[in-house]
Amino acid sequence: MQHPADISIAEYNYNLPERKIAKYPLRERDSSKLLSFVNVNPIELSFRDLPDILPEDSLLLFNETKVIQARMKFQKPSGAKIEVFCLEPVEPVNDFQLAFQLSSPVVWKCMIGNAKRWKSGKLSTMFKVSGKTILLNAEIKKRLTDSWLVELSWNDKKLKFHEIIEQIGLTPLPPYLNREAEESDKERYQTVYAHHDGSVAAPTAGLHFTGDILKKLSNKGIGSAKLTLHVGAGTFKPVSAEKIKGHEMHVERIKVSKSTLEKIRDNISKKIIPVGTTSMRTLESLFWIALKLNGGDQVLAVGQWDPYNLSIPKNFNPEKAINTLLEHLSENNLDSLSAETRLMIAPGYKFRFAKGLITNFHQPKSTLLLLVSALIGEKWKTAYDFALENNFRFLSYGDSCLFMAY
Repeated sequence: MQHPADISIAEYNYNLPERKIAKYPLRERDSSKLLSFVNVNPIELSFRDLPDILPEDSLLLFNETKVIQARMKFQKPSGAKIEVFCLEPVEPVNDFQLAFQLSSPVVWKCMIGNAKRWKSGKLSTMFKVSGKTILLNAEIKKRLTDSWLVELSWNDKKLKFHEIIEQIGLTPLPPYLNREAEESDKERYQTVYAHHDGSVAAPTAGLHFTGDILKKLSNKGIGSAKLTLHVGAGTFKPVSAEKIKGHEMHVERIKVSKSTLEKIRDNISKKIIPVGTTSMRTLESLFWIALKLNGGDQVLAVGQWDPYNLSIPKNFNPEKAINTLLEHLSENNLDSLSAETRLMIAPGYKFRFAKGLITNFHQPKSTLLLLVSALIGEKWKTAYDFALENNFRFLSYGDSCLFMAY
């Protein structure tokens, strides 16, 4: 079998007209279309039909990360406009939840828009919080390979960073939407179950869910569990290399509670269906983290090619993996597993837990499309052709799909 690293990305290209990209969400979240591909042929349904078509023995996994208002705009005295896009905290802590509770100053890894016009010096902007004028400063501390370390400071020690970024920041819409963020995006580019601040992109498969849909799923007896993967800007990075081996997956942080691990263990023989590719990557990363722990490696991180290069003992199966993780939590008196993943799921990958996937339509030549193909094979072309011919809306604010593994 061909090693995924040798796959040509040109095989995962398709023509996506600009008019097919949904620039805005529909008025009602659950009024989007649902492409159901669980048998031989794709079927057009409404997302509201999801509770009716999901098997009763399903367990849905939701990514409860919350999108932060990560984009901040500054203007130099010369008039040049600079955008600071916060990616992840660096100093004095690198934990997202702790970082948002800090007062001035903080250092974040950032991307900078119009960086050529900002070589050094401080940028400043003013805004009001509860009637008080706040002065926010930004200063470059260090240039990294593809980003910068930026110190952010402000003149009110009582204000925490989450209050600053919520007040002045803009929703980090995907670049392919080609529009400025609007006030309505603060709500609509966020799932109704978002809980933990830390993402700079929404887990968009979850945008279709409403309280009513969640209630109907529960009433049918369909289980659910929460996990967290903070989505980085790298999720939008197209594969520019000819072969997949030339593409470097970005590091993302995951967190899975003890109760979710127990639910996965108790439903291991049932249909575990992640909601979104981020939930999928988190779920499948658990197997490889456990495999490393089983082998004595205490570094809780999954490498890009681990699934294709690591040897698996004969007695090591998904149930053993979850029990290994639960033992790790017990031994270390932890209530959740925190780790990092760069997992690449591409054709040739063997799924350890997932039996299906709820997702949106993805960009051509993207790692997300590779993930879909890993699950349903060449049928992804049938699904996408059907969607294009039947006026489905594509990408982040677009319509949804239900795929089941074959």
